[in-house]
Amino acid sequence: MSHRVIYIGLLVSVLIFSYAIGQSGTKTDEFKIFSSAFKNGGEIPQKYTCDGENINPPLQFEHVPAKTKSLALVFDDLDAPRGSYVHWILWNLDPTIKEIKENSVPEGAVQGMNDFKKRNYGGPCPPRRAHRYVFKIYALNTVLNLNPLSMKKDLEKAIEGHVIVQAQRMGVYKRASTSQK
Repeated sequence: MSHRVIYIGLLVSVLIFSYAIGQSGTKTDEFKIFSSAFKNGGEIPQKYTCDGENINPPLQFEHVPAKTKSLALVFDDLDAPRGSYVHWILWNLDPTIKEIKENSVPEGAVQGMNDFKKRNYGGPCPPRRAHRYVFKIYALNTVLNLNPLSMKKDLEKAIEGHVIVQAQRMGVYKRASTSQK
Protein backbone atom coordinates (compact mmCIF):
# COMPACT_ATOMS: atom_id res chain seq x y z
CA MET A 1 0.00 0.00 0.00
CA SER A 2 2.75 2.49 0.91
CA HIS A 3 4.54 1.87 -2.42
CA ARG A 4 1.32 2.67 -4.26
CA VAL A 5 0.89 5.94 -2.31
CA ILE A 6 4.51 6.91 -3.01
CA TYR A 7 4.08 6.04 -6.71
CA ILE A 8 0.87 8.07 -6.98
CA GLY A 9 2.54 11.00 -5.21
CA LEU A 10 5.52 10.80 -7.56
CA LEU A 11 3.23 10.58 -10.59
CA VAL A 12 1.21 13.61 -9.49
CA SER A 13 4.42 15.58 -8.84
CA VAL A 14 5.80 14.68 -12.27
CA LEU A 15 2.53 15.60 -13.98
CA ILE A 16 2.30 18.95 -12.19
CA PHE A 17 5.96 19.74 -12.93
CA SER A 18 5.57 18.63 -16.55
CA TYR A 19 2.49 20.79 -16.96
CA ALA A 20 4.20 23.83 -15.47
CA ILE A 21 7.26 23.46 -17.70
CA GLY A 22 5.05 22.77 -20.71
CA GLN A 23 3.36 26.13 -20.24
CA SER A 24 6.63 27.94 -20.90
CA GLY A 25 7.64 26.27 -24.13
CA THR A 26 6.80 22.97 -25.74
CA LYS A 27 3.34 21.74 -24.80
CA THR A 28 3.20 18.30 -23.24
CA ASP A 29 0.96 17.03 -26.04
CA GLU A 30 3.53 18.02 -28.71
CA PHE A 31 6.39 15.82 -27.43
CA LYS A 32 5.90 12.41 -29.02
CA ILE A 33 7.43 8.97 -29.28
CA PHE A 34 6.31 6.66 -32.05
CA SER A 35 7.46 3.66 -34.03
CA SER A 36 7.19 2.80 -37.69
CA ALA A 37 6.91 -0.87 -36.57
CA PHE A 38 3.56 -0.65 -34.74
CA LYS A 39 0.69 1.75 -34.05
CA ASN A 40 -0.01 3.11 -30.60
CA GLY A 41 -2.08 0.41 -28.89
CA GLY A 42 -1.34 -2.00 -31.74
CA GLU A 43 0.38 -5.36 -31.80
CA ILE A 44 4.15 -5.37 -31.42
CA PRO A 45 5.57 -7.46 -34.29
CA GLN A 46 7.02 -10.84 -33.28
CA LYS A 47 10.43 -9.75 -34.62
CA TYR A 48 10.86 -7.50 -31.54
CA THR A 49 9.93 -10.20 -29.00
CA CYS A 50 11.45 -13.29 -27.39
CA ASP A 51 9.72 -15.33 -30.11
CA GLY A 52 11.51 -13.44 -32.88
CA GLU A 53 14.86 -11.69 -33.18
CA ASN A 54 14.45 -10.07 -29.74
CA ILE A 55 15.75 -6.70 -30.98
CA ASN A 56 14.44 -3.24 -30.18
CA PRO A 57 12.01 -1.72 -32.66
CA PRO A 58 12.80 1.60 -34.30
CA LEU A 59 11.61 4.53 -32.18
CA GLN A 60 11.24 8.12 -33.32
CA PHE A 61 10.82 11.34 -31.32
CA GLU A 62 9.16 14.64 -32.20
CA HIS A 63 9.12 18.07 -30.60
CA VAL A 64 11.83 17.56 -27.99
CA PRO A 65 11.81 20.76 -25.89
CA ALA A 66 14.69 23.14 -26.63
CA LYS A 67 15.85 23.19 -22.98
CA THR A 68 16.29 19.40 -22.88
CA LYS A 69 19.77 18.28 -21.77
CA SER A 70 19.16 14.53 -22.15
CA LEU A 71 16.49 11.91 -22.76
CA ALA A 72 15.73 8.77 -20.76
CA LEU A 73 13.70 5.77 -21.90
CA VAL A 74 11.93 3.01 -19.97
CA PHE A 75 10.29 0.02 -21.67
CA ASP A 76 8.20 -2.12 -19.40
CA ASP A 77 5.37 -4.63 -19.18
CA LEU A 78 2.33 -3.10 -17.50
CA ASP A 79 0.61 -6.45 -16.98
CA ALA A 80 3.36 -8.34 -15.19
CA PRO A 81 2.22 -10.18 -12.05
CA ARG A 82 4.09 -7.76 -9.77
CA GLY A 83 2.72 -4.71 -11.60
CA SER A 84 5.63 -3.90 -13.89
CA TYR A 85 8.52 -5.75 -15.49
CA VAL A 86 11.32 -3.67 -16.98
CA HIS A 87 12.55 -4.80 -20.40
CA TRP A 88 14.92 -1.92 -21.22
CA ILE A 89 16.16 1.33 -19.72
CA LEU A 90 18.37 3.95 -21.31
CA TRP A 91 19.48 7.37 -20.20
CA ASN A 92 21.68 10.23 -21.36
CA LEU A 93 20.38 9.99 -24.90
CA ASP A 94 21.40 13.07 -26.86
CA PRO A 95 18.32 15.32 -27.09
CA THR A 96 19.12 16.16 -30.72
CA ILE A 97 18.61 12.59 -31.91
CA LYS A 98 15.40 11.98 -33.78
CA GLU A 99 15.34 8.19 -33.46
CA ILE A 100 16.67 5.01 -31.97
CA LYS A 101 17.26 2.73 -34.92
CA GLU A 102 16.17 -0.89 -34.91
CA ASN A 103 18.58 -3.13 -32.97
CA SER A 104 20.75 -0.26 -31.78
CA VAL A 105 21.68 1.97 -28.88
CA PRO A 106 22.49 5.60 -29.72
CA GLU A 107 26.09 6.68 -29.20
CA GLY A 108 26.62 8.05 -25.70
CA ALA A 109 23.45 6.53 -24.25
CA VAL A 110 23.77 4.34 -21.16
CA GLN A 111 21.82 1.10 -20.82
CA GLY A 112 20.79 0.24 -17.29
CA MET A 113 19.87 -3.08 -15.71
CA ASN A 114 16.53 -4.55 -16.77
CA ASP A 115 14.51 -7.10 -14.79
CA PHE A 116 16.19 -9.91 -16.75
CA LYS A 117 19.34 -8.77 -14.89
CA LYS A 118 20.91 -7.71 -18.19
CA ARG A 119 22.01 -4.40 -19.65
CA ASN A 120 20.26 -4.68 -22.98
CA TYR A 121 16.87 -4.81 -24.65
CA GLY A 122 14.69 -7.76 -23.70
CA GLY A 123 11.63 -8.14 -25.88
CA PRO A 124 8.08 -8.91 -24.81
CA CYS A 125 7.61 -12.48 -23.63
CA PRO A 126 4.32 -12.77 -21.72
CA PRO A 127 3.67 -16.17 -20.12
CA ARG A 128 -0.02 -16.67 -20.98
CA ARG A 129 -2.28 -13.86 -22.13
CA ALA A 130 -1.63 -10.66 -24.05
CA HIS A 131 0.30 -8.02 -22.13
CA ARG A 132 0.58 -4.25 -22.62
CA TYR A 133 4.09 -2.84 -23.09
CA VAL A 134 4.98 0.84 -22.86
CA PHE A 135 7.95 2.81 -24.16
CA LYS A 136 8.16 5.93 -21.96
CA ILE A 137 10.48 8.75 -23.00
CA TYR A 138 11.44 11.57 -20.65
CA ALA A 139 12.92 14.93 -21.66
CA LEU A 140 15.21 15.97 -18.81
CA ASN A 141 16.78 19.27 -17.81
CA THR A 142 20.00 17.48 -16.78
CA VAL A 143 22.47 14.78 -17.78
CA LEU A 144 22.37 11.89 -15.32
CA ASN A 145 25.31 10.54 -13.35
CA LEU A 146 24.09 6.99 -12.76
CA ASN A 147 25.96 3.72 -12.44
CA PRO A 148 25.32 1.52 -15.52
CA LEU A 149 24.10 -1.20 -13.13
CA SER A 150 21.25 1.08 -12.03
CA MET A 151 17.69 -0.18 -12.32
CA LYS A 152 14.38 1.55 -13.01
CA LYS A 153 13.89 2.60 -9.37
CA ASP A 154 17.30 4.30 -9.44
CA LEU A 155 16.48 6.06 -12.69
CA GLU A 156 13.12 7.24 -11.37
CA LYS A 157 14.79 8.66 -8.27
CA ALA A 158 17.47 10.40 -10.38
CA ILE A 159 14.95 12.05 -12.74
CA GLU A 160 12.68 13.28 -9.95
CA GLY A 161 12.43 17.05 -10.32
CA HIS A 162 14.21 16.99 -13.70
CA VAL A 163 11.40 15.91 -16.06
CA ILE A 164 10.47 18.66 -18.50
CA VAL A 165 7.93 16.53 -20.32
CA GLN A 166 7.28 12.87 -21.08
CA ALA A 167 5.54 10.82 -23.75
CA GLN A 168 4.74 7.17 -24.30
CA ARG A 169 3.92 4.56 -26.93
CA MET A 170 2.01 1.43 -25.98
CA GLY A 171 1.95 -1.88 -27.78
CA VAL A 172 0.45 -5.30 -27.10
CA TYR A 173 1.92 -8.74 -27.53
CA LYS A 174 0.52 -12.24 -27.06
CA ARG A 175 2.59 -15.30 -27.73
CA ALA A 176 1.22 -17.83 -30.21
CA SER A 177 2.19 -20.63 -27.83
CA THR A 178 3.63 -20.48 -24.32
CA SER A 179 5.70 -23.58 -25.09
CA GLN A 180 7.95 -21.49 -27.37
CA LYS A 181 11.45 -20.58 -26.21
